[in-house]
Amino acid sequence: MTRGAQGLARVAVVVRAGAAPLWWLGVFAVGIGVLVPGLTGRRIGVMAGAALFLVTAAVVGGVRRKRYGELTRGAVRAGKQDVLQDRQVTVRNWRRGHRWWLVLGFLAALGSAFVVPAAGGLMLAGAGAGLRLKAGWIGRAEQSGDALLWVRVDWLSGRGGAPGGKRVKAYRSTGVAAGDAAPGGGRRAVAARA
Repeated sequence: MTRGAQGLARVAVVVRAGAAPLWWLGVFAVGIGVLVPGLTGRRIGVMAGAALFLVTAAVVGGVRRKRYGELTRGAVRAGKQDVLQDRQVTVRNWRRGHRWWLVLGFLAALGSAFVVPAAGGLMLAGAGAGLRLKAGWIGRAEQSGDALLWVRVDWLSGRGGAPGGKRVKAYRSTGVAAGDAAPGGGRRAVAARA
């Protein structure tokens, strides 16, 4: 990188990076959890888990929205020297940095099945769904502002390194054609060849 250049990662991609692993680990934990009768029984466990799924998805999807909104409104244009990180690299970095938290969450969900079957897995899946909802909300903000939102990579590393965390001072913005991810952090649709 040249002097003054910053590595930038897409905000929506960072938020969305945990959605798939949390969802699938949660679904897997539910599948195993319903095989265990538990202390409360399967029916109560699944009903409690469904409530936990909805509450967790709502909380995770809604937390820090005000902070994200402030950072979005204060976004400054990215410079020509800034380096835009690929979607795949951003996702891989997030998952490597959080792999032990994902493993611990999965093990906790499995362990909770012996008390309340399937509830822990549904809660984990709800966290994944909430992250997907939040990424979608960011994507709608990007579309309405006709600009993609980016955050400095160095602000994401270490403890408290979240795209809406205290370490983040401002977002940067680019046009909607920049980068390899669509608004909301999903893969960009490949145009059909004529």
